[in-house]
Amino acid sequence: MTSVTREKKLYIETYGCQMNVADSEVVTSIMNQEGYEVTGDMDQADLILVNTCSIRENAEQRVWGRLDVFRQLKDKNPEIKVGVIGCMAERLKEKLLDREKSVDLVLGPDAYRALPKLMETVESGQKGINTILSKEETYGDIAPVRMDRNNLSAFISIMRGCNNMCSYCIVPFVRGRERSRDPETIYSEVNDLSRRGFREVTLIGQNVDSYKWKNGGNSMHFAGLLDQVAEIDPGMRVRFATSHPKDLSDEVLKTMARYPNICRHVHLPVQSGSSRILKAMNRGYTREWYLNRIDAIRHHLPDAEITTDIMAGFCSETEEDHQETLSLMEYASYDFAYMFKYSERPGTRAARKMEDDVPESTKKRRLNEIISLQNRISDTVKQKAIGKTFRVLVEGLSKKSNEEFTGRNSQNQVVVFPKKDAKPGQYVDVKIHSATPATLRGKIIN
Repeated sequence: MTSVTREKKLYIETYGCQMNVADSEVVTSIMNQEGYEVTGDMDQADLILVNTCSIRENAEQRVWGRLDVFRQLKDKNPEIKVGVIGCMAERLKEKLLDREKSVDLVLGPDAYRALPKLMETVESGQKGINTILSKEETYGDIAPVRMDRNNLSAFISIMRGCNNMCSYCIVPFVRGRERSRDPETIYSEVNDLSRRGFREVTLIGQNVDSYKWKNGGNSMHFAGLLDQVAEIDPGMRVRFATSHPKDLSDEVLKTMARYPNICRHVHLPVQSGSSRILKAMNRGYTREWYLNRIDAIRHHLPDAEITTDIMAGFCSETEEDHQETLSLMEYASYDFAYMFKYSERPGTRAARKMEDDVPESTKKRRLNEIISLQNRISDTVKQKAIGKTFRVLVEGLSKKSNEEFTGRNSQNQVVVFPKKDAKPGQYVDVKIHSATPATLRGKIIN
């Protein structure tokens, strides 16, 4: 009788940013080639991978909690292998193996190609680790396995690493130096997604505005890349994230304005409205420069919405600094913001050289004031949308009703509307009749 080899199962959890989502798709592709099939049931898994984030302490605490769950699973089935990959793996390295006995392998963000070889080590009963950072690795030749269930939207990593060295940030230490991907591999990936019926791509990198590729006498900057990607399929939306205020150029904004399929949304992290604090953060721009970029967006893209990241309570922040942040928020009129209080990350310049001297109670109070103000601003921005009509990409059922669809407009705002005869993947025109700070509601008019 011929024996049938059971296909091995991979269960993967992803925490953190869009880059981690894209990395998980690359890892899945690599393991598919090794005979692993993705499963959504960890009880069925032969290999469990948790792709981690180190940006904030809370992100790492969540991973420690999940490792407790995986350890209990291994107690029932010792054959299951558990791996920690990504930024937390890069930051902690061998400490992960020492602290958490259930972890079999540790793999940094530039070492995913080594995973199959590392699995051989693990299968032999040893622990596996590879946290070597690279100056060249972009995974540009690997076709990611897309995780989007509707096959509508996809992330495309155009670069890896970061050179900015913000004093509070761990990213350059866990993702290495900046390097850009060959644009031809990016065009090929976009073309493939277009042929497969995807309706939206998001170009991602730690700082997409600093994308710069050179080969001999040829070179490409982000504005040119954006131009070429937009040309591939006029019916496919193009988004990008994240922009850095010091690098966002008028050329990029003008390119966005030329193409209706480049979305009218810019995520522009400010972190603080105080030039003094921005200097301490080593952000590379002043309050005045940032406001100039806001004005440039409003000039070139009057229909665009802007979102941001804001940090409360960075080292030495005074009440005056905090008030400058609040006033900048009013001026910028953000549609949405990611808001958080400063937490010291080991290994950063701030942790080594600066005192975390803002009391926790003050951080919490300032963060609550930032959140309260942003809720009010978001409500004002959304109310202005009432009566307007937006082209919306239908993504799927809303969370609250099977009779309604949800989708996003070009401005990246969530829109909920009755299904009518629409289907996921279609563009529909929706006229807005009501709004909350988070959501627009309307009806299809076409």
